[in-house]
Amino acid sequence: MRKDTRSRCPINLSLEIFGDRWTLLVLRDVIYTGARHFRELLNGPERISSNILADRLAVLVEHGLLTKAEDPSHKQKVVYSLTEPAIQLVPVFAQLGAWGTRHLPVAEEYAARGQVLAAGGESALEAFMDELRETHLGPEARLKPAPDGPTITARMQDAYAAALDHAPGT
Repeated sequence: MRKDTRSRCPINLSLEIFGDRWTLLVLRDVIYTGARHFRELLNGPERISSNILADRLAVLVEHGLLTKAEDPSHKQKVVYSLTEPAIQLVPVFAQLGAWGTRHLPVAEEYAARGQVLAAGGESALEAFMDELRETHLGPEARLKPAPDGPTITARMQDAYAAALDHAPGT
């Protein structure tokens, strides 16, 4: 943790990590799109520059929100994984997305994933967080057994794809 923080207020300390637009967008892409490699994150819709992405990834690793490990499939790649504290931010992301959907002119494809979570309520949110735990921390990290049927992640991806199919110009 930085030693030059302005105060020990929990909101201030949180903003010391998340106070710029890019940090939250990097986490959003790992959480919602499954991006785990630098190149995948670099190709996000907001077109983050490579030097800013590298800096934000380092900050997220430093603060224990992501881990960085060698990719077993490629010697020169690393894979980023969410930690439990990052997974616990999912409800915050869901609320930010729901607020934006209600009050801002969002594109349907960007609202689609959050609408799946909102429609499923607390149980969908918990199931999605467990799916993230399994993907990023391992199957033993799940809090509940995986339910039968399509995953929340698959339902979110289907909703995104359907919205893209209906988007103007597609």
